[in-house]
Amino acid sequence: MKLQLNVPNMACGACAKTITEAVKSVDSSAKVAADPKTKCVYVETEASETSVREAISQAGYTAS
Repeated sequence: MKLQLNVPNMACGACAKTITEAVKSVDSSAKVAADPKTKCVYVETEASETSVREAISQAGYTAS
């Protein structure tokens, strides 16, 4: 499944790394591209959208 999520409180490269690690905690084989400039996270994963959003939320970010 491919997801495009808006994460408005992603401010820097460290935030992007944290979000990437959070998604990979749900699906270690997920492909993640997080761009702090556009505030977008692109995810290709076998995990559900709900579990990806929850992982990002638990890392302290809001995904919409």
